[in-house]
Amino acid sequence: MINENTNANELEAARQLGFINELRARFELEYQKTGRRKTYHIETFGCQMNAHDSEKMSGILKQIGYVETDTEDADFVLYNTCTVRENANNRVYGRLGTLGTIKKNHPGMIVALCGCMMQEEAVVEKIKTSFPFVDIIFGTHNIFKLAELIQTHLDSDRMIIDLWKDTDLIVENLPNDRKYPFKAGVNIMFGCNNFCSYCIVPYVRGRERSRNPQDIINEIKALAADGVIEVMLLGQNVNSYGKTLEKPVSFAQLLEQVEKIDGIERIRFMTSHPKDLSDELIEVMKNSKKICRHLHLPLQSGSSRLLKLMNRRYTKEDYLSLVEKIRNAMPDISLTTDIIVGFPGETEEDFEDTLDVVRRVGFDSAFTFIYSKRAGTPAATMKEQVDEELAKERFNRLLKEIQQSCTIASGRHVHSWQKVLVEEVNRQDPDYLTGRLSNNILVHFAGDKSLIGKIVDVYLEESKGFYYMGRL
Repeated sequence: MINENTNANELEAARQLGFINELRARFELEYQKTGRRKTYHIETFGCQMNAHDSEKMSGILKQIGYVETDTEDADFVLYNTCTVRENANNRVYGRLGTLGTIKKNHPGMIVALCGCMMQEEAVVEKIKTSFPFVDIIFGTHNIFKLAELIQTHLDSDRMIIDLWKDTDLIVENLPNDRKYPFKAGVNIMFGCNNFCSYCIVPYVRGRERSRNPQDIINEIKALAADGVIEVMLLGQNVNSYGKTLEKPVSFAQLLEQVEKIDGIERIRFMTSHPKDLSDELIEVMKNSKKICRHLHLPLQSGSSRLLKLMNRRYTKEDYLSLVEKIRNAMPDISLTTDIIVGFPGETEEDFEDTLDVVRRVGFDSAFTFIYSKRAGTPAATMKEQVDEELAKERFNRLLKEIQQSCTIASGRHVHSWQKVLVEEVNRQDPDYLTGRLSNNILVHFAGDKSLIGKIVDVYLEESKGFYYMGRL
């Protein structure tokens, strides 16, 4: 499927570069008349996939001639939305109300909305009626069309809505504006086939489709040549990478190819689904010198009964057995997870099963959520919705267990020398730097900003639970 569309992908990339160049020439003429460059601001809601999409769109906007600003009082404002929970939608609606006021005082401002939230018909209808000042609406499948959509709006001066239900197109070689010069995200696949009963993602991101492995390798080689030393391979479920390719390639095999790329020193990936994490992948990770000792392995619940209702396709015992395999192969690995409290029908016994898994695994950290109904998912119509106060009480009990687990897990490297990738000047103290261990835990230490982007040896003097204080 992917190979058949290679020419279509290349033609579309060339077509979009044409729109970028046309707009650049148009904006340059305006600059010569006004002496002012147009500004843009992107607000990103949601996951790392969204953050990476925003980098791509930022690259397109800069190539057109826009200059980035940190305020929404800009010539072009883009909200890259998330819809994983209802309150994510409500946040966007609230921000749009404020943005409408700003636009009244900013002639010529363009407001654009994209991302997962825009893939819902009801949302688009609400925006058309409640927020008619929005100029451009597009979804998750056609972000590469940003320049074309801007040009279409400028030429027509009307609201442009361009939404796709799905696509086979994977358009490469367009501009990208990386947040960090030394590390980058790389999409290896798009969409999801799992249909967990609480999750809207497969409906808004579409079905799984994997990128051609050689395209991925070529992109990472180009990043390495540009100074990138750490890559994050991104997908809704990276463990199922390669299944849609004409010649299937497993995720483990892809990692082995990435490992060979000169200049890349660290390899990360997310997210992993427990049901698809293979023995082959564990073996590749164990033998790798570059794959980071960190694995994000969403649990969601420790109850086998609830896991079946969630359509997760593994049991409590399956999960614990998998963790045992991973730990036997890599005793020093950092395991992080996602957990939902208060899923419909959750009993005290179900919740105790979750606490039991947390105690037995000893997670380094966890993203914990109180279940909230997500319209359009099977779980939203399930009977026995859990009382809100009871869910909050269980959530607080879970947090205590997680905090104890994290304190023990994150303190295991105290009083040792570790490799740290220096990421930025510390946000609280400019005399300090902030970096990240292979296992993804943050370290703060005194140092000069010339070290940013380098991997240095740091002695971990004190564990603070979720981070370390260290010294060079």
